[in-house]
Amino acid sequence: MDKTKVLFITQAIDPFMEGRSFAELVKTLAHGTQESGREIRVFMPRFGVINERRHQLHEVIRLSGMNLIINDSDHPLIIKVASIPQARMQVYFIDNDEFFRRKEVFHEKDAKTFSSDNADRALFFSRGVLETVKKLGWSPDLIHCNGWMTGFTPLYLRTMYAQDPHFNQAKIMYTSYNSEVKEKLDNNIVKRLSFDDISEDLTEVVKEGTVLNLNKLAIQHSDAFGLGTADVHEEIIAYANKLGKPTLAYQSEGTLIEQHQEFYNDVLELNEVMAD
Repeated sequence: MDKTKVLFITQAIDPFMEGRSFAELVKTLAHGTQESGREIRVFMPRFGVINERRHQLHEVIRLSGMNLIINDSDHPLIIKVASIPQARMQVYFIDNDEFFRRKEVFHEKDAKTFSSDNADRALFFSRGVLETVKKLGWSPDLIHCNGWMTGFTPLYLRTMYAQDPHFNQAKIMYTSYNSEVKEKLDNNIVKRLSFDDISEDLTEVVKEGTVLNLNKLAIQHSDAFGLGTADVHEEIIAYANKLGKPTLAYQSEGTLIEQHQEFYNDVLELNEVMAD
């Protein structure tokens, strides 16, 4: 029997984004999933704070070279890769000079203002991952999105990529980590998505244009939901409950891997797509 394939899409993973509990958790989970006998791929943005020389990132020429249209503008997609030797894992990085070269991750240099292009960066990241997975010729059985920056991915999978044979059998899980949840994106997301012929009702994500509502959008189009921290915003949890999404409670380090593997099995056995 073929190994179950799990695609991890995350806004951070240790050791490339050190000092963040989010990043450590994702690394532990991805490594544990691989050690459990599943086949994995891991993607994250190539933020400017990542030291390419120290972590030995290098461009994958055969995967780079595509342009993605975001907000009616072309943006070159660059793919890089690096290894985590201790875990025997590879991580793919989505890169673009305009979106990810700066040293700041999500805020401006004053460390207070949320970057005005964060919505475009999230859109580019989601599209970049899915296009790269297609180029790899790899079809995941389960796609686990981690953090608000992956929030557009379930929407894309249910619309633009709904008939794509690489993804149309995959189940989707979204995990919230409560980061930047009150920050504002903008109110022009529907216009941006219209360039990808996505025109369904997106009221939740454009209402006030917040990261909170982007979490809701991700949950709406996922099969299952997970709590990545013990203090996920109550409105996010209530929304998942309202939609009846199977939910994995927050797990400590001791139960993280085992409980996720059991939950993955449950999600993979769902007979119908549960996204509304």
